[in-house]
Amino acid sequence: MAEHRPRGPPRSYAEAVTSHATNASPPPPRPDRDARVIPLRPAAPAPAVKEPLWRDVVGTVLRRERLAQERTLKDVADAARISVPYLSEVERGRKEASSEVLAAAAHALGLGLGDLLGLAHHELTAAARRARGGLHGPGAAGTRAPRAVVARTTVSQTSVAQTSVSQANVSQVSVARLGSGGPHQGQLRLAA
Repeated sequence: MAEHRPRGPPRSYAEAVTSHATNASPPPPRPDRDARVIPLRPAAPAPAVKEPLWRDVVGTVLRRERLAQERTLKDVADAARISVPYLSEVERGRKEASSEVLAAAAHALGLGLGDLLGLAHHELTAAARRARGGLHGPGAAGTRAPRAVVARTTVSQTSVAQTSVSQANVSQVSVARLGSGGPHQGQLRLAA
């Protein structure tokens, strides 16, 4: 006859562990205990809006102004007395140019340093507004162009020959070639 064991706690480890115990389903959760879940990693924060670097903005403005005047890198670099590779790197935002270099490049394009920085500021604030979703391109409703001091400037290869200064809202500067002034002389006109 088989030995009858009373029900109750097992007397030894061997009695407690059987082949059925390892395959059995886990006990149901007890209602008096809530499972506490601890995340392995905290939730990633929303990516911050990346602002453009100042050197990228200034370089973009220099390149845009040079191309608007249909001038080559060599021409502007010679007029500014800086090397062509360095001007190229400044335009591409690879180099952080000194104020002297920026002033020389701006003057070679017929702009003052303040004009260059004003255009760069306008570009930077417009980019920030676009990143926030406020604008959908240049000239969108609610934009205000920067104040500029140059209304009409005659540009020559070596220096600024003549300047008429007035206050104006500037949204775009374009160059019209003059027939008798040489290959790199033009008149800046404001297009509002």
